[in-house]
Amino acid sequence: MGSLSQATATAPDSDFTLTETQKAQFLERGYVKIPACFTRAQAADFTSKIWTRLGKSPTDKSTWGDIERINMAWHLHVPAEKFAPKAWSAMCQLLGGEDKIQEGMFRSWSDGFIVNFGRDEFDGMSKEDMEKSSLRDLDGWHNDGDFFVHFLDSPEQALLVIPLWSDIEPHGGGTALACDGIKHIAQYMVPSLLSPLKKTLLIMLKYEHPEGVTPWMRSLNDPTHSSYEGREFWQALAADKTKISDDCFVEATGQIGDVYLLHPFMLHSASRNYLRIPRIITNPPVSLKEPFKLWREDGNYSLVEQKTLKDLGKPEGIKDWKITKERMGWVSNRVKRQEKMREQERLRLGGV
Repeated sequence: MGSLSQATATAPDSDFTLTETQKAQFLERGYVKIPACFTRAQAADFTSKIWTRLGKSPTDKSTWGDIERINMAWHLHVPAEKFAPKAWSAMCQLLGGEDKIQEGMFRSWSDGFIVNFGRDEFDGMSKEDMEKSSLRDLDGWHNDGDFFVHFLDSPEQALLVIPLWSDIEPHGGGTALACDGIKHIAQYMVPSLLSPLKKTLLIMLKYEHPEGVTPWMRSLNDPTHSSYEGREFWQALAADKTKISDDCFVEATGQIGDVYLLHPFMLHSASRNYLRIPRIITNPPVSLKEPFKLWREDGNYSLVEQKTLKDLGKPEGIKDWKITKERMGWVSNRVKRQEKMREQERLRLGGV
């Protein structure tokens, strides 16, 4: 795809520091929303080829087909530090400093857009009917990172980042967050912290965590782990009112240029776009050079580490915790699908 215009490299408010209120919210809820991290002009430039790539029209719903959402392949990356320095500064503060972040593409944002069109049946839906729907009942609950084996301290998905490339109003398909889920996903990784009875039950259920789990929370000791791609663990968690309270659900709404920064274990789902205004986001991963450190003699933990340890009831750290198997990457069916999609998009763009 060609180069981006100057608008892409000019973002507002590069000198930014998280407030104590924002830090407290991250430690309590596991996310923080940073407003106005890039301009509408930047967004318009960066998304300018999206409809050609999709082979659809933003104003003609008949071209959208019956696909409710689509995760597009990426063609280019822009450095987050230059494109959205305000967001980049906040990311560095949450992770303990810029020097902790992996070099290369994990410091950049791609044009692998996630577009939520909604469904034909939502057209003309009343606000009253929209209000009756429950985020808890969504069917897409998960936590991110389908390209590596997961451990409690995994560095590959150090934050979940959600830049908003379109305005998102309530009921407009904003990502749904279940903030209480962080605690339970973290606990799932460390049976050594659980009571003997609960640990035994988890092992019977094949919830054996220190050896690592696949991106779908299936133990590497499970003989089905290499073929399974399902959401049962997360769906059951989201449905459990004894673990996930009604008031912990949040819909990630906002304006073009806003960026949500989420703890890597945030339980989240695509939501229903009842408004049928195309919702456009991305989920660029940011990775660390080294795994999170869950034991520091000096107690100088990053905010992400603090949140993990707080939710485990171990704010001072976990001195004897360690993984028991090799760290490794993972190739999901999504990656395979997007390779085919990328070639289709290239053809629509004239073979660029």
